Amino acid sequence: MRQRVTRRTFLRNVAVAGSGLVILSNSGSVRGTPANSKLNIAGIGVGGRGAADINGVADQNLVALCDVDWKHAGATAEKFPGAKRYSDFRKMLDEVEDKIDAVVIGTPDHTHAPPAVMAMKMGKHCYCEKPLTHHVYEARVMAELAREKGLVTQMGTQIHAGTNYRRAVELVQSGAIGPVREVHVWLGANFDGPPTPTNMSQPDAPTDRPPVPENLDWDLWLGPAPYRPYHSAYAPFHWRYWWTFANGQLGDFFCHYCDLVFWALKLRHPITVEAEGPVHPESAAKWTIARQQYPARGDLPPVHLTWYNGGGYPPLVKEKNIPQWNSAVLFIGADGMLIADYNRHQLLPETKFAGFEPPEPFIADSIGHHAEWVEACKTGGPTTCNFDYSGALTEAALLCNVALRTGRRLMWDAQNLKAIGCPEADPLLRRPYRAGWTL
Repeated sequence: MRQRVTRRTFLRNVAVAGSGLVILSNSGSVRGTPANSKLNIAGIGVGGRGAADINGVADQNLVALCDVDWKHAGATAEKFPGAKRYSDFRKMLDEVEDKIDAVVIGTPDHTHAPPAVMAMKMGKHCYCEKPLTHHVYEARVMAELAREKGLVTQMGTQIHAGTNYRRAVELVQSGAIGPVREVHVWLGANFDGPPTPTNMSQPDAPTDRPPVPENLDWDLWLGPAPYRPYHSAYAPFHWRYWWTFANGQLGDFFCHYCDLVFWALKLRHPITVEAEGPVHPESAAKWTIARQQYPARGDLPPVHLTWYNGGGYPPLVKEKNIPQWNSAVLFIGADGMLIADYNRHQLLPETKFAGFEPPEPFIADSIGHHAEWVEACKTGGPTTCNFDYSGALTEAALLCNVALRTGRRLMWDAQNLKAIGCPEADPLLRRPYRAGWTL
């Protein structure tokens, strides 16, 4: 008989296994659920981005919905009048454990891991927004737990389901541009200015004390984060720009754009990470340039990945007359280049690839990012952004900010989650939780 997971058992620590992660090829399906039946789902964080995720599974059976601000999330609840409302996900999961098959999590980054871990320890399949977690340790815990339990998981990198990424991956993996050793990824480039952004001012934590809105449970919104007084600079949206709750623009978009790089080049864990940009104790960097080195993978050569956000771009864009797309991924191969964004891709130089015939598609088109997760929960099939894959992608993203905040070039020991010879990185890899909140 499976042991019931209560709030008390939830408070136990999850140990991180020392071995490498294994990609799930056949996750566990919902026991006794025919493929044409509906999943019973609980939603956690159902306003804003979370509302879009709930809409993505709206054809299933929404049993319960949890949010700390029902004024903000009320429109979602109105669509599902039969779903019971909660403010505390711990109470909800305790009460509906035997009534649900899966959870969908769309909370701010700092509260991704606690509900996901609690639900997965109960044996529930999990869909969670990106980045998968707030800290590196949490990502490894979630990936290991999903593997241990044989659960169907998916991170919310919806662009992954688009046909454009699939065709770009096929070009790289079929050898259209030859072996790739260098990739540049830029976000929001300003091609009218210098390639290296200037130091933009970053805010200090606000010191005024406005009242907490009556509709908001501020203590539950904070969750595992250290206590601080409410301010509209944090909630309901601007949490993304504070280290305590998120990882800034890099944390927001690395998992979208570098998803294409990880997928096409079969990347896993970097061996070195360094970053530059303005460092502030409270607010996330307004611009970052991060460099990562990845080892060879079988016959695939080592890869140097450079990330730019906040206005920067690689100088070679102008030097080599590469299209000045506002945000893009540029693969540099031995026999050519490929530039791509969410919706388009182009082989370069154009003259060399005039008349080029792309390979026959070998990556099936997606039935939809949420739909493939739902289908896999019912059938036991794989998902393309499961927590094993997306956990490693998230770790790589978060390590950029660890390198930035330590000011050090990290020599990364992925198996042991350690920056070799850099103890100052340790508190940035695994944060302490507020009393009453732990994995």
